[in-house]
Amino acid sequence: MAKFSMAASNLCVAIVALAAVAAAAVGEAAAVEHTFVVSEMKMTHLCNETLVTVVNGQLPGPAIEVTEGDSVAVHVVNKSPHNITIHWHGLKQRLNCWADGVPMVTQCPIRPGHNFTYRLNVTGQEGTLWWHAHVSCLRASLHGAFIIRPRHAYPFPKPDKEIPIVIGEWWSMNLAQLAKNMEDGYYDDSSSATTINGKLGDLYNCSGVVEDGLVLDVEPGKTYLLRLLNAALYSEYYVKIAGHEFTVVSADANYVRPFTTDVVAIGPGETLDALVVANAIPGRYYMVAVGGQAPKPDIQIPETRSRATVRYAIGAGNGDEAAPPVAPEMPDQHDFMVSFNFHGNLSSLNRPGSPPVPATADESLFVVLRMGSICRRGRLSCKRSGSKESIIVETMNNVSFQLPAVAAATPLLEELYYDHRRNGTVGGSGLDQLYTLPDRPARPFNYTDRALIPWGPNEAWLEPTEKAALARRFRHGAVVDIVFQNAAMMDTDNHPMHLHGHDMFVLAQGHDNYDTVRDVARYNLVDPPLKNTVLVPRLGWAAVRFLADNPGVWYMHCHYELHVSIGMAAVFIIEDGPTLESALPPPPVDFPKCDQQ
Repeated sequence: MAKFSMAASNLCVAIVALAAVAAAAVGEAAAVEHTFVVSEMKMTHLCNETLVTVVNGQLPGPAIEVTEGDSVAVHVVNKSPHNITIHWHGLKQRLNCWADGVPMVTQCPIRPGHNFTYRLNVTGQEGTLWWHAHVSCLRASLHGAFIIRPRHAYPFPKPDKEIPIVIGEWWSMNLAQLAKNMEDGYYDDSSSATTINGKLGDLYNCSGVVEDGLVLDVEPGKTYLLRLLNAALYSEYYVKIAGHEFTVVSADANYVRPFTTDVVAIGPGETLDALVVANAIPGRYYMVAVGGQAPKPDIQIPETRSRATVRYAIGAGNGDEAAPPVAPEMPDQHDFMVSFNFHGNLSSLNRPGSPPVPATADESLFVVLRMGSICRRGRLSCKRSGSKESIIVETMNNVSFQLPAVAAATPLLEELYYDHRRNGTVGGSGLDQLYTLPDRPARPFNYTDRALIPWGPNEAWLEPTEKAALARRFRHGAVVDIVFQNAAMMDTDNHPMHLHGHDMFVLAQGHDNYDTVRDVARYNLVDPPLKNTVLVPRLGWAAVRFLADNPGVWYMHCHYELHVSIGMAAVFIIEDGPTLESALPPPPVDFPKCDQQ
């Protein structure tokens, strides 16, 4: 593949930028281009110099800002030593699964020294999404906002200013080593700090010198649209601003019925849009993000927390500027009802053109999310419950995901595409090694039995599991119901389940074990929220419905990095529709090859 010319790129971007301005002036769709140079650079925090993989020398990476209907081209130039793919989190990628960016599921990775251009379509979507590397752990430093503004008007008063708020983590350790630790069965690593827009904030210091924190300058009476996204590897976050309230207007780039709250809860992978009015007494106020975690007997990690400062403009009657900023009273990090209640408040803002909720489902799955274990070195029997003879894995219906062995040469999406064109006569491919995700677990148990949380001996009989290329095929146009049941097996974290290429109607959520007779009656079929990432509550369940109308091979996985890295994932194969307009087109001519050197 030819190397990408940076000089040509800069000229092209300048020309396209001028064209985009002209197009915006007449309300026409624009062609937007970005160049992402992926490289390593040294950054210093907490008195340590760390080698970090970043885009264009930035952390977070550059925000992509477009208008609904634009076309987007992102030239990724890989100058890092790592294989790279970029996933456009929440973009539906209609008939464009080739650009979804999952290594060996939808594409061969971009090798060091090579480049690839992602061509994206943002028609029919508005709001805040994001992009990130889909390479184990590297998304901690390779991520940024993806903002799609409406072509006409917001369904709420236009804010005076829009501000992206990216919650992330700073890792002093090497992220590639972190990924290797996960693969080797060591899970006790934790981040060094929480960040807001890449800054650690004044809760952290290096030899007595506090770290820089984000400062948001506001003017009295003005309204600000905060575009929040959680790019952290591990934690859901509770966010508050002292003396202020949020009016939540969108979640996962879908408008919601506005509601006001003093705290928002945002899980890994989720995005939220919230209006904040600068209507407090002029002064300085802390915005605090604190990471939630399950209480004991779950394994505890150090509390994760950061804060930024909301500062009223000088001359606005700030009072004593030497006084410390006002701090909010934060929820307890173990209080999962904050998250449960927040997500339960979300409902769709039904507008003309909003997708209708399908009245019934064609297929129904009951998927239990839990830990298990496999024996090391392929042994059939071994000691469990934390023994070094076994490795802990995450599972969906007691199967832990791994790519097919032969998928090292050809991504599953390419195999599916060419298999269809050969009328299904392919042999020896990764498709032959797919294991069908069962409708329900083979071994039912009391999924929320608290006695199963500690490692051994009560849960030992449930631990044995298997690894396989877990998949499920759906005919084009099928309506699919999934109940995700969170199980108390060695941990009780909530699970932010992310489906690529589709939004899901969140019909209901609940505590304890799902009961079909009781809980189906609670389904919201009028205005359920549409989400691409659904938080399955701790010791509870969430019921979703989606329309399988986007052909391709789409990843479904938990967005906690540890969980997806050790197997809480599957691929959903959506078949072609009956017409050319509903069938997957051929791959791009410059698609990455796996044999690149």
